[in-house]
Amino acid sequence: MKQLHKPAGGGIGHYRRDAEIPTSKSHPYSPKQPKHSNRSLSKSINYILREQRLLFILVGILIGSTFFLLQPILSRLSTSDSRSAASSVGIWSRDRVFKTTGGNYGFGKTGRVPVGIERRRMRVVVTGGAGFVGSHLVDRLMARGDDVIVIDNFFTGRKENVMHHFGNPRFELIRHDVVEPIMLEVDQIYHLACPASPVHYKFNPVKTIKTNVMGTLNMLGLAKRTGARFLLTSTSEVYGDPLEHPQKETYWGHVNPIGVRSCYDEGKRTAETLTMDYHRGAEVEVRIARIFNTYGPRMCLDDGRVVSNFVAQGIRKQPLTVYGDGKQTTSFQYVADLVNGLMALMEGEHVGPFNLGNPGEFTMLELAEVVKETVDSSATIEFHENTADDRHKRKPDISKAKELLNWEPKISLKQGLPLMVSDFQNRILNEDEGQGQY
Repeated sequence: MKQLHKPAGGGIGHYRRDAEIPTSKSHPYSPKQPKHSNRSLSKSINYILREQRLLFILVGILIGSTFFLLQPILSRLSTSDSRSAASSVGIWSRDRVFKTTGGNYGFGKTGRVPVGIERRRMRVVVTGGAGFVGSHLVDRLMARGDDVIVIDNFFTGRKENVMHHFGNPRFELIRHDVVEPIMLEVDQIYHLACPASPVHYKFNPVKTIKTNVMGTLNMLGLAKRTGARFLLTSTSEVYGDPLEHPQKETYWGHVNPIGVRSCYDEGKRTAETLTMDYHRGAEVEVRIARIFNTYGPRMCLDDGRVVSNFVAQGIRKQPLTVYGDGKQTTSFQYVADLVNGLMALMEGEHVGPFNLGNPGEFTMLELAEVVKETVDSSATIEFHENTADDRHKRKPDISKAKELLNWEPKISLKQGLPLMVSDFQNRILNEDEGQGQY
Protein backbone atom coordinates (compact mmCIF):
# COMPACT_ATOMS: atom_id res chain seq x y z
CA MET A 1 0.00 0.00 0.00
CA LYS A 2 2.83 2.32 0.76
CA GLN A 3 4.46 1.69 -2.57
CA LEU A 4 1.30 2.25 -4.46
CA HIS A 5 0.65 5.50 -2.55
CA LYS A 6 4.10 6.96 -3.01
CA PRO A 7 4.28 6.59 -6.75
CA ALA A 8 0.84 8.02 -7.11
CA GLY A 9 1.67 10.96 -4.87
CA GLY A 10 5.03 11.36 -6.50
CA GLY A 11 3.54 11.20 -9.93
CA ILE A 12 1.07 13.85 -9.21
CA GLY A 13 3.77 16.04 -7.72
CA HIS A 14 6.03 15.50 -10.68
CA TYR A 15 3.21 16.24 -13.04
CA ARG A 16 2.44 19.52 -11.39
CA ARG A 17 6.02 20.62 -11.40
CA ASP A 18 6.41 19.49 -15.02
CA ALA A 19 3.31 21.43 -15.97
CA GLU A 20 4.64 24.61 -14.40
CA ILE A 21 8.23 24.40 -15.62
CA PRO A 22 7.50 24.65 -19.33
CA THR A 23 5.44 27.79 -18.71
CA SER A 24 8.23 29.54 -16.94
CA LYS A 25 10.75 28.47 -19.50
CA SER A 26 8.63 29.48 -22.43
CA HIS A 27 8.22 33.06 -20.97
CA PRO A 28 11.30 33.72 -18.86
CA TYR A 29 10.86 37.57 -18.95
CA SER A 30 7.10 37.94 -18.73
CA PRO A 31 6.19 41.06 -16.63
CA LYS A 32 4.50 40.91 -13.28
CA GLN A 33 0.77 41.04 -13.60
CA PRO A 34 -0.43 44.62 -12.73
CA LYS A 35 -2.63 45.14 -9.70
CA HIS A 36 -6.19 46.01 -10.28
CA SER A 37 -6.73 49.83 -10.57
CA ASN A 38 -9.72 49.82 -8.21
CA ARG A 39 -7.60 48.23 -5.52
CA SER A 40 -4.90 50.96 -6.02
CA LEU A 41 -7.48 53.77 -5.77
CA SER A 42 -9.06 52.31 -2.69
CA LYS A 43 -5.66 51.98 -1.03
CA SER A 44 -4.88 55.66 -1.81
CA ILE A 45 -8.19 56.76 -0.31
CA ASN A 46 -7.63 54.61 2.74
CA TYR A 47 -4.14 56.15 3.15
CA ILE A 48 -5.54 59.69 3.02
CA LEU A 49 -8.39 58.95 5.42
CA ARG A 50 -6.20 57.14 7.90
CA GLU A 51 -4.86 59.18 10.84
CA GLN A 52 -6.74 62.36 9.76
CA ARG A 53 -4.39 63.06 6.86
CA LEU A 54 -7.26 64.62 4.86
CA LEU A 55 -7.85 67.14 7.62
CA PHE A 56 -4.21 68.22 7.59
CA ILE A 57 -4.28 68.59 3.80
CA LEU A 58 -7.38 70.79 3.92
CA VAL A 59 -5.92 72.94 6.68
CA GLY A 60 -2.72 73.44 4.66
CA ILE A 61 -4.68 74.49 1.58
CA LEU A 62 -6.69 76.95 3.70
CA ILE A 63 -3.57 78.53 5.25
CA GLY A 64 -1.88 78.90 1.87
CA SER A 65 -4.95 80.46 0.28
CA THR A 66 -5.34 82.90 3.19
CA PHE A 67 -1.71 84.03 2.92
CA PHE A 68 -1.90 84.74 -0.81
CA LEU A 69 -5.19 86.60 -0.41
CA LEU A 70 -4.03 88.78 2.49
CA GLN A 71 -0.46 89.47 1.35
CA PRO A 72 -1.28 92.56 -0.80
CA ILE A 73 -3.38 94.06 1.98
CA LEU A 74 -0.65 93.48 4.59
CA SER A 75 1.98 95.12 2.36
CA ARG A 76 -0.17 98.23 1.93
CA LEU A 77 -0.77 98.46 5.66
CA SER A 78 2.94 98.14 6.45
CA THR A 79 3.78 100.93 3.99
CA SER A 80 1.11 103.15 5.48
CA ASP A 81 2.39 102.49 9.03
CA SER A 82 5.96 103.34 8.07
CA ARG A 83 4.90 106.62 6.48
CA SER A 84 2.76 107.47 9.50
CA ALA A 85 5.76 106.84 11.73
CA ALA A 86 7.94 109.08 9.55
CA SER A 87 5.31 111.80 9.62
CA SER A 88 5.00 111.57 13.39
CA VAL A 89 8.77 112.08 13.69
CA GLY A 90 8.46 115.33 11.76
CA ILE A 91 5.49 116.45 13.87
CA TRP A 92 7.36 115.58 17.07
CA SER A 93 10.35 117.63 15.98
CA ARG A 94 8.16 120.58 15.11
CA ASP A 95 6.21 120.38 18.38
CA ARG A 96 9.43 120.27 20.36
CA VAL A 97 10.60 123.54 18.80
CA PHE A 98 7.23 125.21 19.25
CA LYS A 99 7.26 124.37 22.94
CA THR A 100 10.68 125.96 23.38
CA THR A 101 9.47 129.15 21.71
CA GLY A 102 6.27 129.37 23.69
CA GLY A 103 3.70 128.56 21.02
CA ASN A 104 2.75 126.52 18.01
CA TYR A 105 3.51 129.41 15.61
CA GLY A 106 -0.06 129.22 14.28
CA PHE A 107 0.34 126.05 12.26
CA GLY A 108 -2.63 123.69 12.44
CA LYS A 109 -2.32 119.97 12.97
CA THR A 110 -1.40 117.89 9.99
CA GLY A 111 -4.51 116.19 8.60
CA ARG A 112 -4.74 112.41 8.43
CA VAL A 113 -4.56 110.76 5.04
CA PRO A 114 -7.66 108.62 4.31
CA VAL A 115 -7.11 104.87 4.22
CA GLY A 116 -6.22 103.63 0.76
CA ILE A 117 -4.96 107.05 -0.43
CA GLU A 118 -1.19 107.41 -0.28
CA ARG A 119 0.81 110.40 -1.46
CA ARG A 120 4.18 109.72 -3.05
CA ARG A 121 6.99 111.02 -0.90
CA MET A 122 8.65 113.94 -2.68
CA ARG A 123 12.30 114.97 -2.74
CA VAL A 124 12.13 118.74 -2.20
CA VAL A 125 14.83 121.41 -2.35
CA VAL A 126 14.33 124.64 -0.39
CA THR A 127 16.92 127.31 -1.20
CA GLY A 128 17.26 129.75 1.67
CA GLY A 129 15.69 127.04 3.83
CA ALA A 130 17.51 128.12 7.01
CA GLY A 131 15.99 131.59 6.81
CA PHE A 132 12.82 133.05 8.32
CA VAL A 133 10.19 131.88 5.84
CA GLY A 134 12.23 128.95 4.53
CA SER A 135 12.61 127.27 7.91
CA HIS A 136 8.85 127.34 8.53
CA LEU A 137 8.30 125.85 5.09
CA VAL A 138 10.83 123.11 5.87
CA ASP A 139 8.92 122.27 9.06
CA ARG A 140 5.73 121.75 7.09
CA LEU A 141 7.38 119.66 4.39
CA MET A 142 9.09 117.46 6.98
CA ALA A 143 5.83 117.01 8.87
CA ARG A 144 4.19 115.95 5.61
CA GLY A 145 6.77 113.19 5.23
CA ASP A 146 8.86 114.54 2.34
CA ASP A 147 12.64 114.28 1.91
CA VAL A 148 13.92 117.85 2.27
CA ILE A 149 17.25 119.30 1.13
CA VAL A 150 18.02 122.78 2.47
CA ILE A 151 20.51 124.92 0.54
CA ASP A 152 21.72 128.04 2.38
CA ASN A 153 24.88 130.14 2.58
CA PHE A 154 23.85 131.48 6.04
CA PHE A 155 24.16 135.15 5.15
CA THR A 156 20.79 135.77 6.80
CA GLY A 157 19.79 132.18 7.55
CA ARG A 158 20.53 130.53 10.91
CA LYS A 159 21.33 126.90 11.62
CA GLU A 160 19.29 127.20 14.79
CA ASN A 161 16.17 127.53 12.64
CA VAL A 162 16.52 123.97 11.31
CA MET A 163 18.74 122.20 13.82
CA HIS A 164 15.75 120.36 15.32
CA HIS A 165 15.73 118.29 12.11
CA PHE A 166 19.38 117.20 12.49
CA GLY A 167 19.54 113.43 12.74
CA ASN A 168 16.37 112.90 10.74
CA PRO A 169 17.29 110.72 7.74
CA ARG A 170 14.82 112.64 5.55
CA PHE A 171 16.58 115.98 6.18
CA GLU A 172 19.77 117.26 4.57
CA LEU A 173 21.48 120.63 4.98
CA ILE A 174 23.98 121.88 2.40
CA ARG A 175 26.04 125.04 2.88
CA HIS A 176 26.07 126.40 -0.65
CA ASP A 177 25.60 129.69 -2.51
CA VAL A 178 23.02 129.39 -5.29
CA VAL A 179 25.11 131.73 -7.44
CA GLU A 180 27.14 128.57 -8.10
CA PRO A 181 25.50 125.56 -9.83
CA ILE A 182 24.67 122.42 -7.89
CA MET A 183 23.81 118.91 -9.09
CA LEU A 184 20.94 117.15 -7.33
CA GLU A 185 18.03 114.85 -8.15
CA VAL A 186 14.77 116.43 -6.99
CA ASP A 187 11.02 116.57 -7.58
CA GLN A 188 10.25 120.13 -6.42
CA ILE A 189 12.26 123.31 -5.92
CA TYR A 190 11.14 126.15 -3.63
CA HIS A 191 13.48 129.01 -4.54
CA LEU A 192 13.57 131.43 -1.60
CA ALA A 193 17.28 132.29 -1.54
CA CYS A 194 17.82 136.06 -1.43
CA PRO A 195 18.15 138.64 1.34
CA ALA A 196 14.72 140.21 1.72
CA SER A 197 15.20 143.12 4.13
CA PRO A 198 16.67 146.52 3.17
CA VAL A 199 19.52 146.24 5.67
CA HIS A 200 20.67 142.98 4.14
CA TYR A 201 20.10 143.49 0.42
CA LYS A 202 21.66 146.97 0.50
CA PHE A 203 24.76 145.58 2.24
CA ASN A 204 26.06 144.18 -1.06
CA PRO A 205 23.70 145.25 -3.85
CA VAL A 206 25.74 143.61 -6.62
CA LYS A 207 25.66 140.28 -4.80
CA THR A 208 21.90 140.74 -4.25
CA ILE A 209 21.16 141.09 -7.95
CA LYS A 210 23.56 138.22 -8.76
CA THR A 211 21.62 136.04 -6.32
CA ASN A 212 18.34 136.99 -7.98
CA VAL A 213 19.63 136.45 -11.52
CA MET A 214 22.36 133.78 -11.39
CA GLY A 215 20.77 131.92 -8.50
CA THR A 216 17.44 131.74 -10.30
CA LEU A 217 19.16 130.66 -13.53
CA ASN A 218 20.94 127.84 -11.72
CA MET A 219 17.78 126.60 -10.02
CA LEU A 220 15.79 126.79 -13.26
CA GLY A 221 18.55 124.82 -14.96
CA LEU A 222 18.30 122.19 -12.23
CA ALA A 223 14.53 122.05 -12.68
CA LYS A 224 14.93 121.65 -16.45
CA ARG A 225 17.47 118.81 -16.10
CA THR A 226 15.51 116.85 -13.47
CA GLY A 227 11.97 117.66 -14.61
CA ALA A 228 11.23 119.20 -11.21
CA ARG A 229 8.48 121.73 -10.56
CA PHE A 230 9.95 125.15 -9.70
CA LEU A 231 8.42 127.81 -7.44
CA LEU A 232 9.87 131.33 -7.38
CA THR A 233 9.21 133.49 -4.33
CA SER A 234 9.04 136.95 -5.83
CA THR A 235 7.95 140.06 -3.95
CA SER A 236 5.40 142.83 -3.81
CA GLU A 237 8.34 145.16 -4.45
CA VAL A 238 7.98 144.41 -8.16
CA TYR A 239 5.06 146.87 -8.03
CA GLY A 240 7.42 149.63 -6.84
CA ASP A 241 5.63 152.67 -5.38
CA PRO A 242 2.25 151.71 -6.84
CA LEU A 243 -0.25 154.02 -8.45
CA GLU A 244 -2.88 151.26 -8.27
CA HIS A 245 -4.42 150.40 -4.90
CA PRO A 246 -4.86 147.61 -3.97
CA GLN A 247 -2.39 145.92 -6.30
CA LYS A 248 -3.54 143.17 -8.67
CA GLU A 249 -1.27 140.72 -10.43
CA THR A 250 -2.05 142.42 -13.75
CA TYR A 251 -0.49 145.69 -12.54
CA TRP A 252 2.96 146.20 -14.09
CA GLY A 253 4.25 148.49 -11.39
CA HIS A 254 5.71 151.96 -10.89
CA VAL A 255 9.41 151.42 -10.25
CA ASN A 256 12.73 153.18 -10.04
CA PRO A 257 15.29 151.03 -11.91
CA ILE A 258 18.31 153.00 -10.61
CA GLY A 259 17.42 153.55 -6.95
CA VAL A 260 19.10 152.15 -3.85
CA ARG A 261 16.47 149.40 -3.58
CA SER A 262 16.62 148.45 -7.27
CA CYS A 263 19.09 145.61 -6.70
CA TYR A 264 16.24 143.78 -4.98
CA ASP A 265 13.21 145.10 -6.86
CA GLU A 266 14.67 144.79 -10.36
CA GLY A 267 16.42 141.56 -9.45
CA LYS A 268 13.08 139.97 -8.59
CA ARG A 269 11.49 141.34 -11.76
CA THR A 270 14.32 139.76 -13.76
CA ALA A 271 13.86 136.49 -11.87
CA GLU A 272 10.19 136.46 -12.88
CA THR A 273 11.18 137.07 -16.50
CA LEU A 274 13.65 134.17 -16.44
CA THR A 275 11.06 131.90 -14.84
CA MET A 276 8.47 132.60 -17.52
CA ASP A 277 11.04 132.25 -20.32
CA TYR A 278 12.05 128.81 -19.04
CA HIS A 279 8.37 127.91 -18.84
CA ARG A 280 7.60 129.03 -22.40
CA GLY A 281 10.86 128.02 -24.04
CA ALA A 282 11.92 124.88 -22.13
CA GLU A 283 8.53 123.72 -20.85
CA VAL A 284 9.66 123.82 -17.22
CA GLU A 285 6.77 123.58 -14.75
CA VAL A 286 6.90 126.85 -12.81
CA ARG A 287 4.96 128.75 -10.15
CA ILE A 288 5.39 132.42 -9.15
CA ALA A 289 4.38 133.90 -5.78
CA ARG A 290 4.54 137.61 -5.01
CA ILE A 291 4.98 137.82 -1.25
CA PHE A 292 3.77 140.82 0.73
CA ASN A 293 5.06 141.84 4.18
CA THR A 294 5.33 138.80 6.43
CA TYR A 295 6.11 138.55 10.13
CA GLY A 296 6.50 135.84 12.74
CA PRO A 297 9.00 133.88 14.83
CA ARG A 298 12.57 133.45 13.53
CA MET A 299 12.68 136.82 11.78
CA CYS A 300 16.14 138.35 11.83
CA LEU A 301 16.62 140.81 14.65
CA ASP A 302 17.34 144.41 13.61
CA ASP A 303 16.84 143.67 9.91
CA GLY A 304 15.29 147.03 9.13
CA ARG A 305 11.76 145.75 8.55
CA VAL A 306 9.15 147.66 10.46
CA VAL A 307 7.59 144.84 12.48
CA SER A 308 10.88 143.36 13.68
CA ASN A 309 12.21 146.85 14.41
CA PHE A 310 9.20 147.78 16.55
CA VAL A 311 9.16 144.48 18.46
CA ALA A 312 12.92 144.45 19.15
CA GLN A 313 12.87 148.11 20.23
CA GLY A 314 9.92 147.52 22.53
CA ILE A 315 11.58 144.55 24.23
CA ARG A 316 14.82 146.51 24.69
CA LYS A 317 12.92 149.45 26.17
CA GLN A 318 13.91 151.70 23.27
CA PRO A 319 11.66 154.23 21.49
CA LEU A 320 9.78 152.88 18.48
CA THR A 321 11.25 154.48 15.35
CA VAL A 322 8.73 155.73 12.77
CA TYR A 323 10.09 157.07 9.47
CA GLY A 324 8.31 160.00 7.83
CA ASP A 325 4.89 160.98 9.16
CA GLY A 326 3.85 157.40 9.86
CA LYS A 327 0.89 157.53 7.49
CA GLN A 328 2.40 155.08 5.00
CA THR A 329 0.25 151.97 4.82
CA THR A 330 1.16 148.34 4.45
CA SER A 331 -0.29 144.93 5.23
CA PHE A 332 1.11 142.14 7.38
CA GLN A 333 0.58 138.42 7.02
CA TYR A 334 1.61 135.80 9.53
CA VAL A 335 4.24 133.33 8.33
CA ALA A 336 1.99 130.25 8.76
CA ASP A 337 -0.53 131.76 6.33
CA LEU A 338 2.23 132.40 3.80
CA VAL A 339 3.54 128.82 4.02
CA ASN A 340 0.02 127.51 3.42
CA GLY A 341 -0.19 129.69 0.34
CA LEU A 342 3.18 128.60 -1.04
CA MET A 343 2.31 124.92 -0.67
CA ALA A 344 -1.14 125.42 -2.22
CA LEU A 345 0.51 127.15 -5.17
CA MET A 346 3.15 124.43 -5.62
CA GLU A 347 0.57 121.63 -5.50
CA GLY A 348 -1.92 123.46 -7.72
CA GLU A 349 -2.11 123.65 -11.50
CA HIS A 350 -1.76 127.42 -12.01
CA VAL A 351 1.47 129.21 -12.91
CA GLY A 352 0.67 132.61 -11.46
CA PRO A 353 1.87 135.09 -10.48
CA PHE A 354 -0.22 135.12 -7.30
CA ASN A 355 -0.29 137.78 -4.60
CA LEU A 356 0.21 136.15 -1.20
CA GLY A 357 -0.48 138.64 1.54
CA ASN A 358 -2.98 139.87 4.08
CA PRO A 359 -5.27 142.58 2.72
CA GLY A 360 -5.69 144.06 6.20
CA GLU A 361 -4.10 147.52 5.96
CA PHE A 362 -2.32 149.43 8.75
CA THR A 363 -0.51 152.73 8.91
CA MET A 364 2.89 152.75 10.59
CA LEU A 365 1.44 154.61 13.55
CA GLU A 366 -1.36 152.05 13.94
CA LEU A 367 1.19 149.26 13.86
CA ALA A 368 3.28 151.02 16.51
CA GLU A 369 0.24 151.22 18.78
CA VAL A 370 -0.49 147.49 18.36
CA VAL A 371 3.13 146.69 19.24
CA LYS A 372 2.95 148.93 22.30
CA GLU A 373 -0.15 147.13 23.52
CA THR A 374 1.53 143.75 23.04
CA VAL A 375 5.07 144.47 24.26
CA ASP A 376 5.22 147.57 26.46
CA SER A 377 2.41 150.08 26.83
CA SER A 378 4.87 152.67 28.17
CA ALA A 379 7.00 152.66 25.00
CA THR A 380 7.44 155.98 23.23
CA ILE A 381 7.49 156.77 19.50
CA GLU A 382 10.23 158.74 17.72
CA PHE A 383 9.89 160.18 14.21
CA HIS A 384 12.83 160.12 11.80
CA GLU A 385 13.38 161.28 8.24
CA ASN A 386 11.94 158.89 5.68
CA THR A 387 14.24 156.54 3.77
CA ALA A 388 14.87 156.75 0.03
CA ASP A 389 12.36 155.02 -2.27
CA ASP A 390 10.06 154.14 0.63
CA ARG A 391 6.64 152.91 -0.50
CA HIS A 392 3.60 154.90 0.53
CA LYS A 393 0.94 152.24 0.03
CA ARG A 394 0.99 148.48 -0.05
CA LYS A 395 -2.09 146.27 -0.07
CA PRO A 396 -2.58 143.04 -2.03
CA ASP A 397 -5.62 142.08 -4.04
CA ILE A 398 -5.83 138.35 -3.31
CA SER A 399 -9.04 137.55 -5.20
CA LYS A 400 -7.06 135.43 -7.69
CA ALA A 401 -5.54 133.31 -4.92
CA LYS A 402 -8.93 132.91 -3.27
CA GLU A 403 -10.53 131.71 -6.49
CA LEU A 404 -7.80 129.48 -7.94
CA LEU A 405 -5.87 128.32 -4.88
CA ASN A 406 -8.69 128.38 -2.35
CA TRP A 407 -6.32 130.32 -0.09
CA GLU A 408 -6.62 133.34 2.14
CA PRO A 409 -4.88 134.36 5.39
CA LYS A 410 -6.52 133.27 8.62
CA ILE A 411 -4.38 134.80 11.37
CA SER A 412 -4.86 138.46 12.29
CA LEU A 413 -2.08 140.77 13.44
CA LYS A 414 -3.34 140.71 17.03
CA GLN A 415 -3.29 136.89 16.99
CA GLY A 416 0.10 136.44 15.38
CA LEU A 417 2.09 139.27 16.95
CA PRO A 418 2.24 137.73 20.48
CA LEU A 419 3.83 134.57 19.00
CA MET A 420 6.51 136.66 17.36
CA VAL A 421 7.06 138.70 20.55
CA SER A 422 7.54 135.51 22.58
CA ASP A 423 10.19 134.29 20.14
CA PHE A 424 12.01 137.64 20.16
CA GLN A 425 11.97 137.80 23.96
CA ASN A 426 13.48 134.35 24.15
CA ARG A 427 16.24 135.23 21.69
CA ILE A 428 17.03 138.74 22.99
CA LEU A 429 16.74 138.18 26.72
CA ASN A 430 17.59 134.50 27.24
CA GLU A 431 20.04 133.82 24.43
CA ASP A 432 21.66 137.26 24.53
CA GLU A 433 21.35 137.54 20.76
CA GLY A 434 22.40 141.10 20.04
CA GLN A 435 22.48 143.38 17.09
CA GLY A 436 24.13 142.05 13.94
CA GLN A 437 23.75 138.39 14.84
CA TYR A 438 21.88 136.59 12.10
